[in-house]
Amino acid sequence: MDRRNVLAGLGSLPLIGAAQPQAAPPPTLLIRNVHLFDGTGSPRQPRNVRVTGNRIDAVSSGDIAIPAGATVIDGAGNTLIPGLTDAHWHMGAVKGVPWMGTDDAVGIATIFKDAEFQLMRGFTTVRDTAGAVFGIKAAIDRGIMPGPRCFPSGAAISQTSGHADTHPASEIPVALGGEPSALAMRGMTAVADGVPAVLAATRLQLKRGASQIKIMAGGGVTTDYDPIDVVQYTPEELRAIVQAATDWGTYACAHAYTPAAIRRCLEAGVISIEHGHSLDDATAALMAAKGAWLSTQPFERGDNILTEEQRAKAEESIGAGGWQASTRLAKKHGVRIAFGTDLFARTRESRTENAMLPRLGAFFPNAEVLRMATSGNCELFARSGKRSTYRAAPLGVVKEGAWADMLLVRGNPLDDLRLLEDYARNLLVIVKDGVVHKNVMSA
Repeated sequence: MDRRNVLAGLGSLPLIGAAQPQAAPPPTLLIRNVHLFDGTGSPRQPRNVRVTGNRIDAVSSGDIAIPAGATVIDGAGNTLIPGLTDAHWHMGAVKGVPWMGTDDAVGIATIFKDAEFQLMRGFTTVRDTAGAVFGIKAAIDRGIMPGPRCFPSGAAISQTSGHADTHPASEIPVALGGEPSALAMRGMTAVADGVPAVLAATRLQLKRGASQIKIMAGGGVTTDYDPIDVVQYTPEELRAIVQAATDWGTYACAHAYTPAAIRRCLEAGVISIEHGHSLDDATAALMAAKGAWLSTQPFERGDNILTEEQRAKAEESIGAGGWQASTRLAKKHGVRIAFGTDLFARTRESRTENAMLPRLGAFFPNAEVLRMATSGNCELFARSGKRSTYRAAPLGVVKEGAWADMLLVRGNPLDDLRLLEDYARNLLVIVKDGVVHKNVMSA
């Protein structure tokens, strides 16, 4: 190496003992004069809330010291709540984009825009229950693009002819030497049969960064080769998937409608049943005994755009009473309930996810519904353990030490959950990770 280059490099080093530039202090945000619902079910309380950086560091009924240059928002007596969360989301399921995701540049840009819209709908955290979204999550977490926090599952694990098998029936299945589908090649689905194959598929999702694993364990509405009533995966295959997830300190969730599919999942150790709309009394009791969650989606007809064939399968999936009946049974037996939406073909004007949450008010007090959609969902998300990239602080609550994800809602959603439907008007302030993404209040 040229000695002159070495000396020139030494000239740029700081002198020992010389004063070094001080890092700028983290920004401070104070939201004052609010009625606080902290996400745990407690009644509203008059409070002031201070954020330093991306954490809440003070919640008080009295004055809170703030440094010069802090951002101050006067809440004018409106209600501050934690950011909403969605336990069954497909980030790639935007109108014009395949629901499992895409590697097309225009499609990726469309997903990013919808992620921003989702944040502006008030959802600051989602659990993605199948899709190739690791890169989308990384860009959001790094602050490159706005959007909600994301707990990704990666590709859904599906058997041949399962709910994520998109091969035409005329093609040779992968298990018999056929080629993986285009979706599988892009990491959107994983069709695997037999214990060795499902272990490899599960471990691959964990290798890519999955927070939890998604299993397709029964028939689905939007796929062509799996009737609603079928049970998918053998007990041995399911146990292998759950064991692989458990070995990584996390858990498996499973798409299942029927009691037979749900029971097989529970016996294998699955802790989160997605949908479960045909749940019966005995199976609900087993869910409670196993400590499993029911991740429900309070659908009404027309929430998702379906073909004629899909509508027929949707009617069959509803069973004797759909989500209303399964929710009653879950409530009866004390099963923990998570709130999700499972919407696809979303648009910028979509309000359905915000309309779905108030429907739970037919079964639970409004405070309990809000708890489900905030701290309740986040209790389930926390089962990811060290696979969660957000484990450094609590989510879904407004308390000291928690991540600063908050919404200022016009009026009192504890009296009227429908305030959340008109999010454009009634979400006055949106804060995620300490960043103010919307503010229509005066200082």
